[in-house]
Parts: sequence; structure tokens; C-alpha cells
Amino acid sequence: MSELRDKRGLTEAEAIAIYRAKNYPKPALTADVAVFAKCDGRIKLLLIRRGGHPCLGRWALPGGFAEEGETIEVTAARELEEETGIRGLPLTLVGIYSAPGRDPRGWTVSAAYAVLLDDGMIDASAGDDAAEARWFDVVDGVPALPAGEGLAFDHDQIIADAWKII
Repeated sequence: MSELRDKRGLTEAEAIAIYRAKNYPKPALTADVAVFAKCDGRIKLLLIRRGGHPCLGRWALPGGFAEEGETIEVTAARELEEETGIRGLPLTLVGIYSAPGRDPRGWTVSAAYAVLLDDGMIDASAGDDAAEARWFDVVDGVPALPAGEGLAFDHDQIIADAWKII
């Protein structure tokens, strides 16, 4: 049986040999994690205060860039642990976020995850590039941030979407 050839007449091995990754722009891949907790009849959300640019000082979901060779699920768990000290949570995919301009550093695509803790909040401590980690009350899917403070990137949309599935 002969090898399959594409419309250019190439076998798979030939097509791979001439493929050039540089001809195809690539986005940066990130993961963000929305950790909600039931506590005293309320829902809380864990956020970190960004310790670096962009969005220095703004509140954000724990998250960060994927490392080569790891799955995006591993990225989400690793970034959550690095930025908050929390590990071992069962994360559920919320969605993929890829709107142009969502990150001022360039083309960035994020896989967002969520989890709802039924037994209250877990102690969280800021680490890596997080300046602070804090739990906030959530009202109708919106975290009650201090007056005049906002969320980084498109995290308001991610939180709203995560709120719908928890």
C-alpha cells in the first residue's frame, strides 16, 4: 500500500520536513484559576494583588504562563500553588479567553478554571509574583473590591463565567 500524499503530492514525512513554525505566529498560553468558597452563608473569591507589570497593584485571579512541555491543567495547578500556596484542588474548565488586546504584552490565550470549596476558605499566602492574596465576598458574581480598585485583564469576564458554573 502506498503512502498517503496531500494535495501538494507530499507524504507526511516530507510535509513535516519542510514545515517552518516561524511562518505561523503563536500566542502566549496562560491559565487563570477562580477559587470560590462557601463561608458563613456567603461566597468568597480568592484574588491576588499583582506584584509586577502589567496591571501592577490590581487584583487578579491566580494564574500565569504555561511552561514548555506541560499541559494547561498542570499550568493552572502550578500557578495556583506558586501564587497562593494552595494545591490539590479539583479544577473545572470554565473556558478559553482569547480576545485581542486582553493582555497588553501581546497575543495571549488563557484557559480559565474554577473550583468551589464547600467547607470554607483555605489559608492562602502570596508567593511568586503576587504581592498579596485575599478572599473577597462575591455578590451576584462580582467580587466586592475596595472602592476605586479594579480587576486586571479580562478577569471580570472570567469571574462572571465561572460564577455561572459553580
